[in-house]
Amino acid sequence: MVVGVTVSFVFAAERRQLILEMVRANGAVSLRELARVVQTSEVTVRRDVRALEAEGLLDRRHGGAVLPGGFTRESGFPQKSHLATAEKTAIADLAAGLVEEGEAIVVGAGTTTQELARRLARVPGLTVVTNSLLVAQALAHANRVEVVMTGGTLRGSNYALVGSGAEQSLQGLRVSRAFLSGSGLTAERGLSTSNMLSASVDRALVQAAAEVVVLADHTKLGTDTMFQTVPTDVITRLVTDEPPAQDDRAATELQALADQGVQIAVAGGGGSGGDAVPAGRRPSRRDVPLPGPRRGQVPGGGPQLRSAAAVLGEQPQGERPRVADLRRR
Repeated sequence: MVVGVTVSFVFAAERRQLILEMVRANGAVSLRELARVVQTSEVTVRRDVRALEAEGLLDRRHGGAVLPGGFTRESGFPQKSHLATAEKTAIADLAAGLVEEGEAIVVGAGTTTQELARRLARVPGLTVVTNSLLVAQALAHANRVEVVMTGGTLRGSNYALVGSGAEQSLQGLRVSRAFLSGSGLTAERGLSTSNMLSASVDRALVQAAAEVVVLADHTKLGTDTMFQTVPTDVITRLVTDEPPAQDDRAATELQALADQGVQIAVAGGGGSGGDAVPAGRRPSRRDVPLPGPRRGQVPGGGPQLRSAAAVLGEQPQGERPRVADLRRR
């Protein structure tokens, strides 16, 4: 879990030392989490992070701080599970609305996809293929959901099955959607992760799906890690949370992703310490600029404003409207 202390006041030097220790222990920490632990404002924490970056002790990323060197190392499950929890909850609530009754999907490993799995337990007739023990555990008691596990070797740091066994078990599989998360997301390289074995299995999951949905909170926007898993032009949708108002770089990254054809849905779930969205209630959403059709599609007149609700309502010709189905559940 994230290293923290209880203090009423600390001097700048002590505060920066605490920040540095948290980043070293966790690999990457959001500004919101840093501010909560050292009990100060995000503005003050941002100043501290800039000072530490100037000394070469850490690197700034959109909405957070990471270990220096350009590529972040991967944190283990205990660390990840305590980062951006409110944001992950809101993202999972919104992403669950994309899933149809009777659908077959693949769900990758990660703390955000674990949150999604908890919500999928309510979807009747669903088949979920996963390499994640955490996803399978979340669905273990869902009587109306069939869970199919891949083979492979257990990777203990994130409770995922990896290796040739996992990849071979996905050969010949075809499902409607893949839901994936990762360590970083940029418009230039797409989704990436810090582990080679995890990246290889994620690529196999993508190959099995007709549509790829990426779940990534704002702290991962603009972060680049070692191994690419999903190129930007393969990502159909991004479900993310509302970046802080002062985080212009996150907004720029979202626009760059939209310019490359990624449909973007933003869940307004609030920051850390905010209330989670109650089960059965859809999170708030805001309009985001989305691009015109990708290359090879019929032109539609260029970029336009479209709501996340409209994104959720889109489906190929012949499918039932998702929004209507969701109201009947």
